[in-house]
Amino acid sequence: MTASPPSRTFDVIVVGGGQAGLAVAYHLARQEADFLVLDAAAETGESWRTRWDSLRLFTPAEYDALPGMPFPAADGDYPTKDMVADYLRDYAAHFALPVRLRCAVTRVEQVAGGFVVHTSQGSFATRQVVLATGPFQAPIVPDMAAGLSSDVVQLHSAEYQRPSEIPGGPVVVVGAGNSGRQIAEELAATHEVTLAVGAAPPQLPQRFLGRDLFWWLTGLRLMDKTIESRLARRMRDRGDLVIGTPLKRLRAAGVKIQPRATSMTGHEIRFGAGPSTRAATVVWATGFRADYSWVDVPDAFDDHGRPRHERGITPAQGLAFVGLPWQYTRGSALLGFVQSDAAWVAGQLEAGRAQRIHDLIAH
Repeated sequence: MTASPPSRTFDVIVVGGGQAGLAVAYHLARQEADFLVLDAAAETGESWRTRWDSLRLFTPAEYDALPGMPFPAADGDYPTKDMVADYLRDYAAHFALPVRLRCAVTRVEQVAGGFVVHTSQGSFATRQVVLATGPFQAPIVPDMAAGLSSDVVQLHSAEYQRPSEIPGGPVVVVGAGNSGRQIAEELAATHEVTLAVGAAPPQLPQRFLGRDLFWWLTGLRLMDKTIESRLARRMRDRGDLVIGTPLKRLRAAGVKIQPRATSMTGHEIRFGAGPSTRAATVVWATGFRADYSWVDVPDAFDDHGRPRHERGITPAQGLAFVGLPWQYTRGSALLGFVQSDAAWVAGQLEAGRAQRIHDLIAH
């Protein structure tokens, strides 16, 4: 039995109902576009709600708003992950955005005149598609994990929730970005913790001279530097910033700092230098990779599967991205800063629809 074809064609389908997708949806609604936001979650904001319990943003509330609705917290407060989830849920409801939940997208197929988006709830035809699935798609776990004994508990930072769920015994956290450092510090109160630090990313304090870091970054317009600028290229090449949680503070909390983990056998973990250690649990704070295997639009990707785009607009007519890291500026993937890219992409899509109507009339 074959699936019936879509009965209508939308102007735009947005894949992903997180901050990037909702920011685009806000502008599409103002354009009075006929659009739909598709999200696999059971509730808007679920991707935030399922992260570890103690997670807080490192951007103060005044920098965390999406277009048209302030974040409901006092300036200077650092929102919890549940506050962010509530905000996204309330944002979609406030603007009556057409978000279809429990709708997992399985394939985006380019066809004549547009696209067909195949989902767990059927197929949808659309003239344009915005991929707003964010940077946290497929967790990365290094191959060396296979060398660990089967009774060593392994979990990715995306699965970590709280210290009480981690068995007793020594813990090794692999990866010293923001997530790895925060998890290591929290676990140190109840466990013996070692943090494996590879290439140390650039680090900045949360506050400087009495002001939050983002007061300085926005005031100096560093968040607005575009990828074409020399400074932005230098910032991008150096990797993600670590904000707060310095290694000195981790050592004071009892965390042992080791260099990069190089091999794992049984319960033993070896590092680039220094003594090895035994682990009962390994937390992989090793980041994520993009996975667009479900997007059947060859022109939108290079030979390595990376998005090809200029400020979110791809060579495949009608297909765009929002929420990519460094899509145009340092803030492209951050709550509160994604709205600039969202407005731009929505404007380009609107212009494309207007041009299409003009061409139809002209012919």
